[in-house]
Amino acid sequence: MKNEINWLVSYGVKYGLIDEEDRIYTVNRLLDLLLMDSPDTNDEDGFVEKIDENERNKEIENLEVSRENLSLILERFCDYAAEKGLIVENTVTYRDLFDTKVMGILTKRPGEVIKTFNELKKEDTKKATDYFYELAKDTNYIRTDRVAKDKKWKVNSEYGEIDITINLSKPEKDPKAIAAAKLMKQSGYPKCQLCMENEGYAGRTNHPARENLRIIPITLNGEKFGFQYSPYVYYNEHCIVLNSNHTPMKIDRACFTKLLDFVEQFPHYFLGSNADLPIVGGSILTHDHFQGGNYTFAMAKAEIETPLSFKGFEDIKAGIVKWPMSVIRLSSGNKTRIIDLAEKILKKWRNYTDEEAVILANTDGEAHNTITPIARMNNGSFELDLVLRNNLTTPEHPLGLYHPHSELHHIKKENIGLIEVMGLAVLPSRLKNELEEIKNCLIAGMPVCDTEGIAAHGDWADQLVEKYKTFTKDNVDKIIDEEVGKVFVQVLEQAGVYKRTSSGKAAFLRFTDSVNMD
Repeated sequence: MKNEINWLVSYGVKYGLIDEEDRIYTVNRLLDLLLMDSPDTNDEDGFVEKIDENERNKEIENLEVSRENLSLILERFCDYAAEKGLIVENTVTYRDLFDTKVMGILTKRPGEVIKTFNELKKEDTKKATDYFYELAKDTNYIRTDRVAKDKKWKVNSEYGEIDITINLSKPEKDPKAIAAAKLMKQSGYPKCQLCMENEGYAGRTNHPARENLRIIPITLNGEKFGFQYSPYVYYNEHCIVLNSNHTPMKIDRACFTKLLDFVEQFPHYFLGSNADLPIVGGSILTHDHFQGGNYTFAMAKAEIETPLSFKGFEDIKAGIVKWPMSVIRLSSGNKTRIIDLAEKILKKWRNYTDEEAVILANTDGEAHNTITPIARMNNGSFELDLVLRNNLTTPEHPLGLYHPHSELHHIKKENIGLIEVMGLAVLPSRLKNELEEIKNCLIAGMPVCDTEGIAAHGDWADQLVEKYKTFTKDNVDKIIDEEVGKVFVQVLEQAGVYKRTSSGKAAFLRFTDSVNMD
């Protein structure tokens, strides 16, 4: 392992994770992790015996020290750990725990990272986030080799260019790890994956290792928050802003203030919040957090199609956005005024019922109305999008009336959270293989509905056959990509509380008019 250790230490120096003076110290830390007495240890009974040593050494010596090759070196470390019994099982779960421990040795301590970030922020906010984002990739907290496996494409629609991604970067849980996790004594530390206590945590089979995670403390609305990046980066500089306390999600005036405080501090980023109710919210409602980044989604580019004026807030530019979901956009140079109006709209919406439009604020004491808010700076003005949400269920639609309906579940069944709301479809990994099988069936003229594993796509495939008639290797990829995009637009339209029909637009205006009645 001598060459692998030296390569990794050189990597750390090259990318600024450690200083040149830290070389010997870091080598010794790695030796300790590998239970080796010396980098020249020759283990004739184990790892090196199974690989031609000269060939292996030559390969490593000629391997460029770069982020692109980091995963190969970490694979070597994990292979050695598996051979020497340093990990319980040679599975993805245990290898991830181990290689994160390796990279944790190379990652600067939180205080150093925070100091560098804050010094850069005084000079230029973007320089600070650039540094922090690159650090997350250099330390392998963002596993760029896995993120690169995600299948991504764009589809034109009447609402703009929609982003589609099939998520392949999250590793599937292996059965042995799942079984081990069930037998583990339940731990309340950290309370969830968004708690500040994850920073530096070694992890376990039912909780990811975070020894290479670093969090920047920031203040929003007078409260302490942490700023970090998502390890799965669905879009450029995909960040997470999390409450320093384990407290539930809540959409209220304070939430709007926090979002606008953040974009004021980081004007090149947007920040949004998932809704605070099941079905229309995110996967974690128990910990207050936001998601943002340096990316412009189709919804942000969409224009106002119906201008609005709110009594007492005539100074605020407002309107209904041309988008498949129901969005009110507020814009002003005055942050407090936007917050005041957003709070007024939220309070009205929380208790708003329109039976004709099948919008019920409460049933049997259960609240249904909430908002998904997104904040950004636009040409020096604060901009806040309020997406109206409702989580009502019906016998016909038990997963949610304003949720993807059953005929679309073959593509998207999961909740429509913040990222999807803005125009990025995060589709399940199963679709990678399923769509390829569908393409093969279409080219061969075989019925999809009779093919094991993809029969759920049968009705959709029949519609494509009726529409396109002929499928070839030259046209099938483009057809499927475009049609998946069209399904996602349908998903968003079904998630919208007001449909884009004359009656739906009239119902939307009934709500906005009601705001002016108070």
